[in-house]
Amino acid sequence: MKGNKIKILITVVSAVILLVIILLPKISLYFASESFTINKKETVFFIDKKSSLKELAEKLKAEKIIEDTDALIEIGDYKGLDENKIALGKYIIAPGTKIKDLLNGFTINSKGNGNAEVEVTITFNNCKGMYQLDQLSKKVSETILIDSASLSSYLNDPSTYSKYGFSREQFPAMFIPDSYKVFYDTDEKQFVEKMAKEFKKFWTPKRIEKLDEINLSSPSELYTLASMVYLEQSRLEKEWSDISKLYLNRMEINMPLQSDPTFVYCWGDELKGVTRLLYEHRDIDCSYNTYKIKGLPPGPICLVNSKVLKASLNPSDVNYLYMYGDGTRHYFSRNYSGHIRNTRK
Repeated sequence: MKGNKIKILITVVSAVILLVIILLPKISLYFASESFTINKKETVFFIDKKSSLKELAEKLKAEKIIEDTDALIEIGDYKGLDENKIALGKYIIAPGTKIKDLLNGFTINSKGNGNAEVEVTITFNNCKGMYQLDQLSKKVSETILIDSASLSSYLNDPSTYSKYGFSREQFPAMFIPDSYKVFYDTDEKQFVEKMAKEFKKFWTPKRIEKLDEINLSSPSELYTLASMVYLEQSRLEKEWSDISKLYLNRMEINMPLQSDPTFVYCWGDELKGVTRLLYEHRDIDCSYNTYKIKGLPPGPICLVNSKVLKASLNPSDVNYLYMYGDGTRHYFSRNYSGHIRNTRK
């Protein structure tokens, strides 16, 4: 009887020891996953390339977010995380984040983003001249993972702009400068799709109808007009509607638009630093030179924001045909004699 009790006790103790041996790694993992990051303040962390758990752990340690790389790798392995399940992106890691929550945040979800991934703000403005889309590419690539050369190549690919119904010259009209929220790992296609949606959002049925009222046939024509307005006057918003109407008045009577910024566009970067424009500059043969061609140029000469577009779409009720700028403001007139008087002032 006593021998049986000893045998039972030995069996129970053996079972407990075996259970402890089996469960110990999981218990250890549990406590490791419940441990916290060591960063003392909110930390911005980027995953900018496909990373193994080891690479991820080493980067987190280098940026003083975790201390124990082995524990993180072990927990990640248990969760089945590998480089295909770790999402590229920007993350904001709060002080004392649990390691299990940290890894869950890096895990790709059904939308292709990390569970805790945050958006970044892209802004592009002051893009002008022949290379405005290249300038846009450079500005965008400074904020998101996209490569400037890759984006520029994609934007200049005929299959890209034709997909959205634009000619090469008109395509810049789809990009309205502003601040936009996107994910850090947004690629070329996703960026352009985002801009196409913003373009459609701006061009409401009411605004499309307004084009007919001012005798323009498409949003890209209005954008082209607005780009001329903006490069003629980038400082005083109150003049935008007046300048827009002046150009529309000239178009109505088949008068050349004679916009200095259009012939400057034709020279590319050659007039950089030139402060005085001469007749020889104006004499260039170019489809954008409105001293030599009538009507609007083939496409925008710079990227313009929604304020300029709205002002140009809603021109003032004025009969101006001439303007003279003194570098700050413009003096408008209906006839050439009035224009001469303004220049003499």
